[in-house]
Amino acid sequence: MSAIRLLVLGAVRQHGRAHGYQVRNDLEYWGAHEWSNAKPGSIYHALKQMAKQGLLHAHEIAPSTAGGPPRTEYEITPAGDEEFFALLREALVAHDQKTDMKSAAIGFMVDLPRDEAVALLKERTRRIEEWRTAVTEHYVPESGPEQLGHIGEIMNLWVHTADAEVAWARGLIGRIEGGAYTFAGEGEPFVGVLREGEENPYATSERHPGDDR
Repeated sequence: MSAIRLLVLGAVRQHGRAHGYQVRNDLEYWGAHEWSNAKPGSIYHALKQMAKQGLLHAHEIAPSTAGGPPRTEYEITPAGDEEFFALLREALVAHDQKTDMKSAAIGFMVDLPRDEAVALLKERTRRIEEWRTAVTEHYVPESGPEQLGHIGEIMNLWVHTADAEVAWARGLIGRIEGGAYTFAGEGEPFVGVLREGEENPYATSERHPGDDR
């Protein structure tokens, strides 16, 4: 799975229609350039590729009265919507991911109905616990990592990571079941995108050729 695909599709979807610089600005506002590969080149490449794949529709917009080249605005297609939700659902249940995919999934989990988000997170904890059990068939945490030499520290890391992931997921499930956040179909969603012209305090200010397209 690719975090950049989920992030870009989700950012376009939140706007309805957005040009590349808006998508980049949103992802920098979310800090995605720090915890994922959402760098300017990757973002603009993903937009163009997904337009070619039929996941986004590219609208060429006339240049402004101030001059400059025409910009392309992107709109998610039905196929793109399907891809977005497939990536989101898989990212919420899969335990063997990098941080960027997990973070992207949490950022968009409210696009799902509340009950479905809870069910997916519970499936995530089940898979993590199943994986932890498989690890402890070869490694007994109570005996300490030394039993396998310094290699035991790898197993120790895996077990501690699994325990922390389960504790985090259960806490999140409890908050969601307790009514936290606004999920799909529940009313006005949380606004997590910048308005047109709104200053981004987290922007990198790094210029890229794609910013003007």
